[in-house]
Amino acid sequence: MRISELLKEQKKTLSFEVFPPKTTDSYESVRHSVMEIAALNPDFMSVTYGAGGGTSLYTAQLAKEVMENSGVTAMAHLSCVTSTRDMVKGQLRQIMGMGIENILALRGDLLEGMDSSQLDYRYASDLVKEIRTSYDFCIGGACYPEGHPEAKSLSQDILHIKEKVEAGCEFLTTQMFFDNDLYYRYVERLRENGVMVPVIAGIMPITSPKQVERARTLSGTCFPKAFTEMVEKYETDEKSFYQAGIDYAVKQVEQLRSHGVLPIHIYTMNKPEVARTIQEVAG
Repeated sequence: MRISELLKEQKKTLSFEVFPPKTTDSYESVRHSVMEIAALNPDFMSVTYGAGGGTSLYTAQLAKEVMENSGVTAMAHLSCVTSTRDMVKGQLRQIMGMGIENILALRGDLLEGMDSSQLDYRYASDLVKEIRTSYDFCIGGACYPEGHPEAKSLSQDILHIKEKVEAGCEFLTTQMFFDNDLYYRYVERLRENGVMVPVIAGIMPITSPKQVERARTLSGTCFPKAFTEMVEKYETDEKSFYQAGIDYAVKQVEQLRSHGVLPIHIYTMNKPEVARTIQEVAG
């Protein structure tokens, strides 16, 4: 099923993101966790591509297995930052051949010393145009409620989002955020600028102190007082931190639902118990 059609139904949706293994040796253990999550029967699942394309070898394969073994709609991430145009076309043909209808089109993070002006795809909108022109996929894109780290301002970033939508992006999924007001204000700004596609709220349960700085680096997010207080209270107690992190995400989801937010996406980190707990609240 095309995710854009699912979102048009204007009903609550819950989706999960998983990541593929980094090596062949770990494929079966990762696959086992992913299939446990798929068994929860979410509305769809997305499979990441990996920084610099490092795990791209298994992205489409894992998405295919999700569909074939569980019947859950799957979306494959596609990043173009380290790929030539010919490489991207080859990957698109492979994804299409596997029967995958949904793609999350991403530029990807620039590697150290990389000059974006030399890339075949300078922006994600360039990749979206490529896909829309030559292939029949449902195309999703990413967005940052606090603005992309490379953007000079949130206003500039929203203009880039608008370009991506005009190029053929059919829905957006936010990067993680920890203050729901950021999401509400961001969606309002998008609408004011004519971006009317569905905006899926992306929630990341932080279950260990090590994830905190990584989350800040990946998303450029600011942590609200309630979150920092949680981190400070439990940072030396791993077990309590784990539960507190899930509880924080659950509260976010509950508040989003009470605010009328229909589509919610959970960055599961391949943890079935995290997906299961949040599904009990938001499913």
